[in-house]
Amino acid sequence: MESDASVNVLGEKLAICGTDPVTGYFRDGMCNTCDADQGSHTVCAVMTAEFLAFSKYVGNDLSTSRPEFGFVGLKPGDPWCLCASRFLQAADEGCAPQVHLEATHKRALEIVPLEILRQHAILTD
Repeated sequence: MESDASVNVLGEKLAICGTDPVTGYFRDGMCNTCDADQGSHTVCAVMTAEFLAFSKYVGNDLSTSRPEFGFVGLKPGDPWCLCASRFLQAADEGCAPQVHLEATHKRALEIVPLEILRQHAILTD
């Protein structure tokens, strides 16, 4: 599995999303992706209680620890590489988490329009 170029939605070098817990399709802390990543884990989002409840409701429980998969469970404030389609679904439902544009892979744009990502962007200096 060779990853796509590490470029963000702004056309710049992809930034680290999160290392505690370690996120990403490759578990490298970045929202890197490749053709095998069918979920497109490309949107770097900061978890909220509202989003975690929504995700659990639609069948993807991200808050419960699953040690058999090396997954500690997420809590509000944790950064995580979300599936682009789940982010878009949450945005449509009004409960999308905030996004780090610098750490969101450009391949997310195949699913989520940049304008929607910008609406949920964490503002940086």
